[in-house]
Amino acid sequence: MTQRILNTTYSVETIKTWLVENISEQLGVEPDEIDVQEPIENYGLDSAQAMLLVSRAEKQFAFELSPRLLWYYPTIQSLAERLAEELEDSEILEI
Repeated sequence: MTQRILNTTYSVETIKTWLVENISEQLGVEPDEIDVQEPIENYGLDSAQAMLLVSRAEKQFAFELSPRLLWYYPTIQSLAERLAEELEDSEILEI
């Protein structure tokens, strides 16, 4: 028997805030020093930190993420928008 459960929907703002908090923590800067329109790579996030960010995001949002998303959506704003779309598309999960 298949059960259908609703996945928690996250807004762009919620995802953006989460990304800023996690990136600022990893880089040791204050969240208000991060511009969501600036490419993430400009802050010096290395590949190990990027992988940690992806791993944490997967746990937070219960959604498998490709590290390549950071390449295709290089700003926090664009990444948050894409993740919100992906999460909305997968709102109902079958288990």
